[in-house]
Amino acid sequence: MTEPADLRSRLRVTADTFLALRPAVLACEPWQLATDFGHGPEAAWGPPEVLAHVTEMLPYWLGEVERILAGWPTPVPFGRVATDEVRIAIIGRDRTVPLRELFDRVEADVARYERRLAELSIADLGRQGLHPARGSISVRTVLDVIVVEHLEEHCAQLRELLGVR
Repeated sequence: MTEPADLRSRLRVTADTFLALRPAVLACEPWQLATDFGHGPEAAWGPPEVLAHVTEMLPYWLGEVERILAGWPTPVPFGRVATDEVRIAIIGRDRTVPLRELFDRVEADVARYERRLAELSIADLGRQGLHPARGSISVRTVLDVIVVEHLEEHCAQLRELLGVR
């Protein structure tokens, strides 16, 4: 069973990997903004869109974890799907923020997760919420899959974009 310390450790390793890409991403500036940054098959994100998404997703999902914890013992509805209009609008807005600032936001948000994970118990990780697409899932799954694994995917995405550049 995954414990809060294990999740905190995985998040730190993943965040360090992500943040280590900062010098290479900044060295390749300016990056062209994507023409289509939605969720359709024609969408193609560059570093501005990836970073805008990561800086929007980290605080969003921490808030959703808090929603689940506050609503327990009744599993509360939480979350969103990739086509969420607010999510896409925030990416559209924040992809024009300087990348240096977006990396700083990632670092600050990871520190918030680390502080909160240090306070959670194994029982807290087992609390359930009702996601619109995934159904009933635990806080552990939100943190493990929706946050840490998703951040790992964006590390790989940035590496690939750097390799193409």
